[in-house]
Amino acid sequence: MRAKLALGRIMRLEVDIGNTFLKWRLVDAGKVIKKASVLTQEFTAASFADAINCGVEQILVGSVAGFECDERLRKVCSALWKAEPIFAETSKQCAGVTNSYQDPSKMGVDRWLAMIAAYKRVNKAVVVVDCGSAVTVEYLSDKGEHLGGYIIPGLRLMRESLLKNTAQVRFEKQSAEIVTHPGVSTAEAVLQGSAYLFKALAHEIESDLEKGVELFFTGGDGALMQEMIQVGRYEPDLVMDGLVWVCR
Repeated sequence: MRAKLALGRIMRLEVDIGNTFLKWRLVDAGKVIKKASVLTQEFTAASFADAINCGVEQILVGSVAGFECDERLRKVCSALWKAEPIFAETSKQCAGVTNSYQDPSKMGVDRWLAMIAAYKRVNKAVVVVDCGSAVTVEYLSDKGEHLGGYIIPGLRLMRESLLKNTAQVRFEKQSAEIVTHPGVSTAEAVLQGSAYLFKALAHEIESDLEKGVELFFTGGDGALMQEMIQVGRYEPDLVMDGLVWVCR
């Protein structure tokens, strides 16, 4: 049975477990007082060292990392704070947002959390772009109806797929450049090619944006995409921002 969520003056740990990174923040009376991140596959109790002595009373989690990782977090929370984390779940309706999926459980909870957080921020039509391992683009109407979205490989996935599936392609991982140019070596062509597609996607999103619709970016490469087009706003913790709405 889900524990009742208290939204008053309570020390709350919020956790976003993605495929690549685990991010957490400590919230006291609505204010973020500590935050950190670690590779998802490497997190241990020590990853929460800065929060151990802070009297955590409630733990909210949005996770797409799978059962094994979730169980590991449960054990950490029990050991450190003797607390059972509340895991957010995707649903048909929540906080004024209506899911378009016939089976809401098939939608990653990170997408759901980010959509709700963005919509509740402005209470009107939004486009939410999460640039993580995959790039997801979600469209919501003025009434909070999810109109559908797109899922596209992110920068890292594009590059790793070439590295894995093409024997002759070898390159050192680098961040994408905002100013793209044709590569003069295979390694440079891969790096610039993925950045080129990423930039093209950013401009396509911008060109599709209807007047009056708010554009949100989040995820590890969200700031890069927002910088490319200088439109919209970058909110790095949008997934965690949705936890208080979904876990009510």
